[in-house]
Amino acid sequence: MHIEILVEDSSGERLLAAVLPKLLGEQGTLTTWRVHAYKGIGRIPKNLKAGADPAKRILLDQLPRLLQGYGRTPGIDAVVVVLDADKRHCGDFLGELKALAAGCHPAPKTLFRLAIEEVEAWYLGDRQALEQAYPRARAEVLHRYVQDSACDTWELLADAVYPGGASAIKKAGWPLPGQVKHEWAEKIAPLLDPDRNVSPSFGKLRDGLRRLVAEAI
Repeated sequence: MHIEILVEDSSGERLLAAVLPKLLGEQGTLTTWRVHAYKGIGRIPKNLKAGADPAKRILLDQLPRLLQGYGRTPGIDAVVVVLDADKRHCGDFLGELKALAAGCHPAPKTLFRLAIEEVEAWYLGDRQALEQAYPRARAEVLHRYVQDSACDTWELLADAVYPGGASAIKKAGWPLPGQVKHEWAEKIAPLLDPDRNVSPSFGKLRDGLRRLVAEAI
């Protein structure tokens, strides 16, 4: 089985590259995959046939074209699209994404998974891995986190592990926010245990991928 996995940025790509082999385990020996990073989430086009500049690599802007292309490509068994929910209503957003896929002809088998509210929730879902990566993480900040809540998740993680917290990162401006998120992917993601993670949205990614692969065996 071969899966194409689409994520909205390169830090998400690094996270998935580190966790997928552990997540799939023995099933992964029968599966190949590629993770593709884009340069932002964008928005679902109102006209699914409208063209978007492929060079801009904005995920939702490109998604109708991508899904139709994958649907015409032999050897691609499924596409998994991983996105941050941000402040969106998850049910409504998933409905829009599924409607987009249904409007693509041909379309591959497609699985959408949302990080609630951001992929940083998945780091916070494995406190053991996070504290192993950052032994001096501020416990009082971590204790006030409600798992998978809409609480400015990356900022909370920054307040827990980065000197000066999120305010220092925002004050410095770009490219520091991106660099910090890459550091988290490099330091925390390899330590994540998919079966220990208490993030419900990570659990849906884990279980959905395992089910997808099991059905193909």
